[in-house]
Amino acid sequence: MRESDRDKFVKLAEARVNKTLKDIQLIGNLSNRSNYDYTEADVEMIFKALSQEIAACKKRFEMSKPKNGAGGFKLGGR
Repeated sequence: MRESDRDKFVKLAEARVNKTLKDIQLIGNLSNRSNYDYTEADVEMIFKALSQEIAACKKRFEMSKPKNGAGGFKLGGR
Protein backbone atom coordinates (compact mmCIF):
# COMPACT_ATOMS: atom_id res chain seq x y z
CA MET A 1 0.00 0.00 0.00
CA ARG A 2 1.29 3.42 -0.87
CA GLU A 3 1.98 5.70 2.09
CA SER A 4 -0.41 8.32 0.71
CA ASP A 5 -3.22 5.73 0.91
CA ARG A 6 -2.30 5.09 4.56
CA ASP A 7 -2.18 8.81 5.33
CA LYS A 8 -5.57 9.30 3.67
CA PHE A 9 -7.06 6.39 5.67
CA VAL A 10 -5.72 7.71 9.00
CA LYS A 11 -6.92 11.24 8.31
CA LEU A 12 -10.42 10.16 7.27
CA ALA A 13 -10.75 7.49 9.98
CA GLU A 14 -9.79 9.89 12.76
CA ALA A 15 -12.17 12.57 11.50
CA ARG A 16 -15.09 10.19 10.99
CA VAL A 17 -14.66 8.35 14.28
CA ASN A 18 -14.36 11.61 16.22
CA LYS A 19 -17.51 12.95 14.52
CA THR A 20 -19.35 9.72 15.30
CA LEU A 21 -18.27 9.80 18.95
CA LYS A 22 -19.57 13.37 19.22
CA ASP A 23 -22.87 12.34 17.61
CA ILE A 24 -23.19 9.43 20.06
CA GLN A 25 -22.64 11.86 22.93
CA LEU A 26 -25.44 14.01 21.50
CA ILE A 27 -27.72 10.97 21.41
CA GLY A 28 -26.86 10.43 25.08
CA ASN A 29 -28.04 13.98 25.80
CA LEU A 30 -31.53 12.84 24.78
CA SER A 31 -31.68 10.81 28.01
CA ASN A 32 -32.54 13.94 30.02
CA ARG A 33 -36.16 13.26 30.96
CA SER A 34 -36.72 16.85 32.08
CA ASN A 35 -36.26 17.91 28.44
CA TYR A 36 -37.53 14.90 26.47
CA ASP A 37 -40.34 12.37 26.59
CA TYR A 38 -39.47 8.87 25.36
CA THR A 39 -40.29 5.24 26.03
CA GLU A 40 -38.07 2.27 26.73
CA ALA A 41 -39.13 0.98 23.31
CA ASP A 42 -37.70 4.16 21.76
CA VAL A 43 -34.40 3.56 23.56
CA GLU A 44 -34.31 -0.07 22.44
CA MET A 45 -34.91 1.00 18.82
CA ILE A 46 -32.08 3.54 18.98
CA PHE A 47 -29.56 1.07 20.36
CA LYS A 48 -30.70 -1.73 18.05
CA ALA A 49 -30.16 0.53 15.03
CA LEU A 50 -26.74 1.62 16.27
CA SER A 51 -25.69 -1.96 17.06
CA GLN A 52 -26.82 -3.24 13.67
CA GLU A 53 -24.91 -0.53 11.83
CA ILE A 54 -21.75 -1.15 13.88
CA ALA A 55 -22.02 -4.89 13.14
CA ALA A 56 -22.46 -4.23 9.40
CA CYS A 57 -19.48 -1.87 9.38
CA LYS A 58 -17.30 -4.39 11.21
CA LYS A 59 -18.33 -7.12 8.77
CA ARG A 60 -17.20 -4.97 5.83
CA PHE A 61 -13.73 -4.70 7.38
CA GLU A 62 -13.64 -8.44 8.12
CA MET A 63 -14.64 -9.23 4.52
CA SER A 64 -11.75 -7.13 3.19
CA LYS A 65 -9.15 -9.19 5.10
CA PRO A 66 -7.08 -11.51 2.92
CA LYS A 67 -8.29 -15.10 3.06
CA ASN A 68 -5.90 -17.88 4.11
CA GLY A 69 -4.23 -19.27 1.04
CA ALA A 70 -5.33 -16.35 -1.12
CA GLY A 71 -2.87 -15.88 -3.94
CA GLY A 72 -1.26 -19.27 -3.26
CA PHE A 73 -2.21 -20.89 -6.59
CA LYS A 74 -0.59 -19.71 -9.79
CA LEU A 75 -0.57 -21.14 -13.27
CA GLY A 76 2.67 -21.15 -15.20
CA GLY A 77 5.52 -18.80 -14.38
CA ARG A 78 3.47 -15.87 -13.15
